[in-house]
Amino acid sequence: MANKEMSVTELREKHMAAAETVNSLRERLKQKRLLLLDTDIAGYARAQGRSAVTFGPTDLVCCRTLQGHAGKVYSLDWTPEKNRIVSASQDGRLIVWNALTSQKTHAIKLPCAWVMTCAFSPNGHSVASGGLDSVCSIFNLNSPADKDGNLPVSRMLSGHKGYVSCCQYVPEEDTHLITCSGDQTCVLWDITTGLRTSVFGGEFQSGHTADVLSVSINGMNSRMFVSGSCDTTARLWDTRVASRAVRTFHGHEGDVNAVKFFPDGNRFGTGSDDGTCQLFDIRTGHQLQVYQQQHSDNEVSHVISIAFSISGRLLFAGYSNGDCYVWDTLLAKVVLNLGSVQNSHQNRVSCLGLSADGSALCTGSWDTNLKIWAFGGHRRVI
Repeated sequence: MANKEMSVTELREKHMAAAETVNSLRERLKQKRLLLLDTDIAGYARAQGRSAVTFGPTDLVCCRTLQGHAGKVYSLDWTPEKNRIVSASQDGRLIVWNALTSQKTHAIKLPCAWVMTCAFSPNGHSVASGGLDSVCSIFNLNSPADKDGNLPVSRMLSGHKGYVSCCQYVPEEDTHLITCSGDQTCVLWDITTGLRTSVFGGEFQSGHTADVLSVSINGMNSRMFVSGSCDTTARLWDTRVASRAVRTFHGHEGDVNAVKFFPDGNRFGTGSDDGTCQLFDIRTGHQLQVYQQQHSDNEVSHVISIAFSISGRLLFAGYSNGDCYVWDTLLAKVVLNLGSVQNSHQNRVSCLGLSADGSALCTGSWDTNLKIWAFGGHRRVI
């Protein structure tokens, strides 16, 4: 018995020593990378004489406020054909909105009120949602309502051992969807069968070591997706190789709440509790830029949600204090704060997304409202 106890102690000590070595090597690697990175995107752009995007008072204006939820709005998604939005709220409902008229086309009572995420299918006929029940529920919007007027669940995707924090349909595939969860994994689902096609992470060494909060599928190559986690990292995955992450991205010092692919598919953005957004290159693994606003009181507002404009020149970031910064990605400058304009949200901006054609931004907030912001003046799209 003493020998066994001794061996367990020895193993623990060896494990701790190995972990220390790994951390030391990681730090050395970080320093080497920093030496190689003699500039960032903004430094290079300034050296080239590039100037920041300018915004006039009519260039991005709130044209609609969508009122109907009775609780905090946690998630939203646009349909690919741009005219409809689905939103999920703590009131236990999904609402499908016509973005052009502000009308509600569906109000779906959820089996579990504690919803965290929602998504539209590529064909716009179905919506998915997930939350604290650890299930991703699919609703067919064309199904007839039951006797109580509720839309029945058409498919329940069960298999996660923790809350479902985020879901996204695979672009142009109505039968496949990726979820991530508090169980430290991401899952690719076949909606037709309701079964898991692949599990990313979990028992594998290269998986996340804490809750996974966000996923984003590459619009240029839907086999690749990126995930963000409470372990402060983002990881790149290939759906054909579930056993290990393609690459792990370090740089944040807090939970990575949001990840989003850049329009060209070669880069992605992150938003974190450390108050920064960061831009990474999936080919080199390098951190290209940090987007951080210095506050006089040293107060750090968490970045909750992010989205890129259709060209990638703008990064929209929603913060826990109600700010919604519009960053110039090239110069790393805030060109507008939607939190300080007229008709702004009165609480944290928990979710945001751009319409498929890039002409409008929708923001959702803990103030229970959604707002649609349209590019006006000489800027239809940027």
